[in-house]
Amino acid sequence: MTLVHRVLYPQPIISLEDFVKRRGGQGLQAALGMEPAAIIEVLAASGLRGRGGAGFPTGRKWQTVAANRLPDAPSTVIVNAAEGEPGTFKDRTILRRNPYVVVEGALIAARAVDADLIVFAMKQSFAGEVDRVRAAIEEVEDEGWSDGIELEVFEGPDEYLYGEESALLETIDGRWPFPRIVPTFRRGIETAATADAPSPPALVNNTETLANVARIIARGATWFRSLGTTESPGTMVCTVTGHTQRHGVGEVQMGTPLREVIEDIGGGSKPGRTIKAVLSGVANSVIPGSMLDTPVSYEGLSAIGSGLGSGAFIVFDDTVDMATVAAGVARFLAVESCGQCSPCKLDGMALSDALTNLIASEGGDHGYNVVRRRLSTIADRSRCFLATQQQLVVGSIVEQFGDELAAHASRAAGPVEPVLIAELLDIRGGEAYLDLRHRQKQWDWSYNKRDSGTVPVELYTALVPPWRR
Repeated sequence: MTLVHRVLYPQPIISLEDFVKRRGGQGLQAALGMEPAAIIEVLAASGLRGRGGAGFPTGRKWQTVAANRLPDAPSTVIVNAAEGEPGTFKDRTILRRNPYVVVEGALIAARAVDADLIVFAMKQSFAGEVDRVRAAIEEVEDEGWSDGIELEVFEGPDEYLYGEESALLETIDGRWPFPRIVPTFRRGIETAATADAPSPPALVNNTETLANVARIIARGATWFRSLGTTESPGTMVCTVTGHTQRHGVGEVQMGTPLREVIEDIGGGSKPGRTIKAVLSGVANSVIPGSMLDTPVSYEGLSAIGSGLGSGAFIVFDDTVDMATVAAGVARFLAVESCGQCSPCKLDGMALSDALTNLIASEGGDHGYNVVRRRLSTIADRSRCFLATQQQLVVGSIVEQFGDELAAHASRAAGPVEPVLIAELLDIRGGEAYLDLRHRQKQWDWSYNKRDSGTVPVELYTALVPPWRR
């Protein structure tokens, strides 16, 4: 077995007392005896990279926020627990098992970047995880761990873009999750600013990223680098779903072959079947079955033209028509586009319709040409990564499995429906439960019988969001 337990505890930690018995709190204690710059130096030396998808060096991000802090206004730490990438369930699993390790990491981050407020940004639908975090915060405050730092939980919407870090700040500020252009280290949450002063910077880190911090500070950068690879030290909590014998979440050393990850977490392919392809969430190029020996690391998956993302591996076996996967991905991303960038939303809708019609044997060669044409323009002038995701995922399926799309264009293949690509609601008993309601979600983000014909940014900007504080 390749599974390890640095971040993902094998059994739930039920109380702060239980956590302390397992050496919890040692990272925070060590940080209290260090200067903020020294904390950041240790983190940078560890090589920890963000586990939310982009893989940006965590130490460098902390250095940037610290360098941009305002002299008279403390910064803010945001724990991005708004998990919504299709195929991933790692952050909610970590919070279910041990929310204390995330709280401790956030408290260390607050000391490092001079923050007096930590916001745990979660989805209102994550009721169980919200309760766990709130209870952990109460215990930590009662024990005096926070000491001058305010801790609060923000419950946001289910929209996919809520997890994009600038859209996350917009949502906390009482607006809709529409991505900003200004980076979060220059403009944080406005609720932390006075009326006549600029908002201080915000440090936004993913749940799993912060779950690594306390042990790095307590045990040192060398300890963290004792697992993983030189470019991708440490471990990764991965989710395996799709056409496998079981679905689940597990922690592996960086550099473990993808085949082993799928086997150890998901039990491998179903009897008599072979793996045709694997999606690394919906932000990276598809991984063909011939590449399953690729190491699960930033550099390993990048070398084959894909990416690690949030460690969300959706497996498709040889029974799957990959044209239906392309249609499913295109629809999910087109629906979740906010419409601030017209090519992203409008070309995304056209791409989704073209693929859906193509696999329904209604598009012919014209539909195939529309797919290729829209892929070339969809990311024009985009302010976030969503449109590029369409190019990467759908484009790679078109490139690697073009014969399956061509079969629909020539009507050699019969009509089929898009594969459901949607957020995971839960994994229970080795079975993943997807958000089936997403099939009814309209382009305007409503669940009405008919779409309004208006993009979300035009429809909702003037409306007060239900989560506004």
